[in-house]
Amino acid sequence: MSRSQPTTPTKQERREAAREKARQLREAQARREKRNRMLLIGGVIVFVVLVGLAIYAIVAGSGTKPLEDVGEAPAGATESGAITVGAQGAGTVNEGAPELDIYVDYLCPYCAQFEMVNGQDVTELVEAGEVTANIHPVSFLDRSSDYTGFSTRGAQATAVVAELAPDRLLDFHVALFEAQGPGGGVDLTNSQIAEAGRSIGLDSEVTDRFGGDNFKDWVLAATGQARSDGVTATPTILLDGEEFVDWTTPGALAEAIAAANS
Repeated sequence: MSRSQPTTPTKQERREAAREKARQLREAQARREKRNRMLLIGGVIVFVVLVGLAIYAIVAGSGTKPLEDVGEAPAGATESGAITVGAQGAGTVNEGAPELDIYVDYLCPYCAQFEMVNGQDVTELVEAGEVTANIHPVSFLDRSSDYTGFSTRGAQATAVVAELAPDRLLDFHVALFEAQGPGGGVDLTNSQIAEAGRSIGLDSEVTDRFGGDNFKDWVLAATGQARSDGVTATPTILLDGEEFVDWTTPGALAEAIAAANS
């Protein structure tokens, strides 16, 4: 039995086969290009959506006022999260005097340095009616305090003093740093905060409220307000709304306040 020999494709068949192969390649390429276009379009859409959401968050966030919904605020509390202090204590202002905003975290070593350099001058100028101090107690550093929450607890105690012993606020403000010793940056327990209060004559009616819930929400909201207002570090010092940076030079802040009064 004879075996048939394979038939050699004709020239026409080879052309048709080549054209078919080319058609298949073109279709495959077209499918790849279509898929790539769809992926690109999808990526652009996702990007645009994400950018839009980010812009919305920024715009929406810029108009937020964290303190609006806080029910309990201490005496002298302002819309910017400060406690005003004039010659008559917390909740008063020195009419016609320049305003000194002090953003303070009681765990901050640089705030302790500010107090060491300028604390006595500020107290004397406030008591003399030469400046109104706006104390902004914030809790930026709670995460760096082994989760004891001293930044919040110190600020909460300050708010309690503003409410119940307004004439002792600046004394207590100083006492919180003195209780930490030179350099600051020391977590104080509630007992140590209370002891700082007793050292300036506060009674148990005041100190027993340290570490409690009184004004805690206000402290957290005031901290959020500071961030919303662009404050990212402590101490941040503003004199009549302008940042004052030369606070490490003894006497420089007092001179600037005197110049603002002239």
